[in-house]
Amino acid sequence: MSGGFSPGRVGAMLLRYLFLLRSSWPRALELVYWPAISMVLWGFTSQFLMTNSSYVARAGGVLLAAVMLWDVMFRGQLGVSMSFLEELWSRNLGHLFVTPLRPYEWMIALLTMSVIRVAIGVVPAMLLAIPLYHYSIFTLGPPLIAFFTLLLVMGWALGLIIDALLLRHGLGAESLAWLAVFLLAPASAVYYPVSILPRWLQDVAQLLPSAHVFEGMRAAMFDHVFRLDHFIAAASLDAVYLAVGAVVFLLAFRGARRRGALLQMGE
Repeated sequence: MSGGFSPGRVGAMLLRYLFLLRSSWPRALELVYWPAISMVLWGFTSQFLMTNSSYVARAGGVLLAAVMLWDVMFRGQLGVSMSFLEELWSRNLGHLFVTPLRPYEWMIALLTMSVIRVAIGVVPAMLLAIPLYHYSIFTLGPPLIAFFTLLLVMGWALGLIIDALLLRHGLGAESLAWLAVFLLAPASAVYYPVSILPRWLQDVAQLLPSAHVFEGMRAAMFDHVFRLDHFIAAASLDAVYLAVGAVVFLLAFRGARRRGALLQMGE
């Protein structure tokens, strides 16, 4: 087995996932479909509330911004999980790891593919909001880059943990790829401030990078300030979560290889 890190092997895995995406138009359509549908539905809901609620009217596009940023985290997690599931569905894990590919190189390719899938899925929805609702999330300026990155990294961490569960339990845990992120939605305070949550749930929210991001988003939109405290809290938590996700994934992979499960997983 070749030693050391190989950018070429990472690139080869990335090309594999891009070819899979290019060869199936339903896969590519799915990337654009759900973000666009979410943006349209919540956009019309936002317009209705803007005419019936002084709070939302004062916030402008707060609901549109929230739903688009939430989709960044969901798509980030799903991007990691779906590329992994492609290998399970095709029974390809055993084939991959008779090559010099290293688990951490595969993990880097999964994360990179997640960025590509998020860009394909979310950016068109952000642009579509401009002619439909005369709202551009890009008016947030540099804070948008911070919010986008922080939520994407949280999605990566969740995706790696879900992949670890798939390695341990096989396709029986496949539904987690679609459901896990939504379990965090109430405590993430996507559409409302953390302060309205029950006290115990507020404590949970303080441990979620997403809650700090959405609190920071509302501060940027309402008060036109970038809350550095929320940014630092979210970035610190993201670093911990991503490290935990990577370790759990690599340990689960090692366990699956020792059990011989890599050759048995698939449809």
